Amino acid sequence: MPLEPQHPIPQLPRTAIIGSGALGTYYGAKLAKSGVPVSFLARRDLAHLQSKGLQICCTQGDFHLPKVTAFASPQEIGPVDLILVCMKTTANRSLQTLLPPLLGPSTLVCTLQNGLGNEDLLASLVGKDRVLCGVCHVCVSRPEPGVALNMSGGNIRFSDLTGGDTPRAHSLAQLFENAGLSCSVAPSVGSARWYKLVWNIPFNGLAIAEGGIDTAQILANPALYAKTLALMEEVMAASAALGFPQDPKHPQMEIERTRKMGAYQPSSLLDYLSQKPVELNSIWGEPLRQGTNAGVSMPHLNQLHEKLKALVKI
Repeated sequence: MPLEPQHPIPQLPRTAIIGSGALGTYYGAKLAKSGVPVSFLARRDLAHLQSKGLQICCTQGDFHLPKVTAFASPQEIGPVDLILVCMKTTANRSLQTLLPPLLGPSTLVCTLQNGLGNEDLLASLVGKDRVLCGVCHVCVSRPEPGVALNMSGGNIRFSDLTGGDTPRAHSLAQLFENAGLSCSVAPSVGSARWYKLVWNIPFNGLAIAEGGIDTAQILANPALYAKTLALMEEVMAASAALGFPQDPKHPQMEIERTRKMGAYQPSSLLDYLSQKPVELNSIWGEPLRQGTNAGVSMPHLNQLHEKLKALVKI
């Protein structure tokens, strides 16, 4: 029987975090601190989490969780009420084996990942009626094992794949609000996704393509500033053509917000510099495909995508 998007999630859902990197440990720790029973599925930091817990450094106040529940396999966690998918999209192929042991009759799955296509993949694995998304506008890094550093407060825009702005999506946003996180609910998954791509596509992409530079260097270079605006306008045009029109002021708002970050290194740049796989398809390839299929000319994105293909591991 399909799950009903009109039904809110439990107030304190048993929650599993898939992907215990910067994003997963930060949000998981905030939820755990608020009383939510959270289990972390971890690999490289497993021993550290089990012995020393989590240290969170953030603008709202630092805190330490000396005891966290962390496991090496989803079988050890078992069925939960809520699964938060926080891994990089480059590891999505592993979801077909990681998800089944965590699923119960009413388990919901929310992806907090970047880019496009994640909700459709999850729907193919668990059914559309279980899937939500959270689009995270936040600067979080993992400077060392068991530590998450948040350099800005940030916010999350949730949406329900079944109906966008649903009571279920609002209850999920409230769960995160109760943990001290700023949240809102978007009218559709697509509108939430394309909104963030206005920032992700130019800044993550140019940071890599132009030699490993930070956002301040991009904005200080007149030619790269112009490229940033051109990429943003292409994303805005594709978003509108796909039925998700945005505020014309959005690109300039993102520029001003980015100036305040200082010399920020985007997450894709950090992956590239660490010689890790980069989320090439979900952040650049799939938006290019969807935008051009909608009849939008995207020469700047096409050029950037081609350059990134020659540089990054996938």
